[in-house]
Amino acid sequence: MATEAFEDIAETFEFLDDWEDRYRHVIDMGKALPELDEAFRVPATKVDGCASQVWILPQIEGSGPGAQFDFQGESDAMIVRGLIAVLHALYSGLSVDDVAQVDAQAELARLGLHDHLSAQRSNGVRAMVERIRSLAADTAQAA
Repeated sequence: MATEAFEDIAETFEFLDDWEDRYRHVIDMGKALPELDEAFRVPATKVDGCASQVWILPQIEGSGPGAQFDFQGESDAMIVRGLIAVLHALYSGLSVDDVAQVDAQAELARLGLHDHLSAQRSNGVRAMVERIRSLAADTAQAA
């Protein structure tokens, strides 16, 4: 259950044979990510479990299980900003109920990310996914 934006990334990765090109593409995606205002880089939005500094600010439209999920993210590491952009493409625009249905590990495996990320970065991606799922679940339950 991937979004169209994520499918576009997967298609681009199919054309990029070399992992270095894929890595550069992820970094470029991070550079294109809108910067999170400094005022939102606070403990409440910080993601624990990442080697880098990571903040995720939910932006939910509507309420209950059908609310539309979106978020802004920020990191002090360029590759992590790129990974945030990949996760944004994976989840943005889904209902908060649908966020829970996404098999992030399987979707990200299509990109070959786990094969090329350090153990710390992989743990950080898992922490970001868990935070996203938690934010969506909290909204769904608030109905």
